[in-house]
Amino acid sequence: MTTPIEALANALAAEHATIWGYGIVGAHLPAAGQAMARAADRAHRTRRDALTTALAARLPSPSPAAPTYELPFPVTDAASARRLAVHLEQRVAAIWRAALSSVTDLPDRQLAVSALTEAATRGVQWRLTVPGAPATVPFPGA
Repeated sequence: MTTPIEALANALAAEHATIWGYGIVGAHLPAAGQAMARAADRAHRTRRDALTTALAARLPSPSPAAPTYELPFPVTDAASARRLAVHLEQRVAAIWRAALSSVTDLPDRQLAVSALTEAATRGVQWRLTVPGAPATVPFPGA
């Protein structure tokens, strides 16, 4: 079983990776799609900062972002960039869902529920831009 600190540290690592991924997403979208990517990037940066603050009192030094991350598939155009955005939100939702099952105090649970809800909502927004993708998935983060 993951401890609450480990669960939140995993969530921080996921937020770092998601922010990095949105740099790739934004670089491959036309100007019209970049606003959505920028908004998602800002939301994840805000979440990362809140999480870093929450962890600072419990960890001597929360993990910094890695210089680079491995992509789950090649991103070469706007269509693959939108699929990456869906993947990023699904992945971060899964990490926050796992964190929710590990954290016990109210502020940490509120943070996890909020992060999971926001990732699921952004996931729907991105899925609507991917032809043939279902708009929603049962049990986001599962």
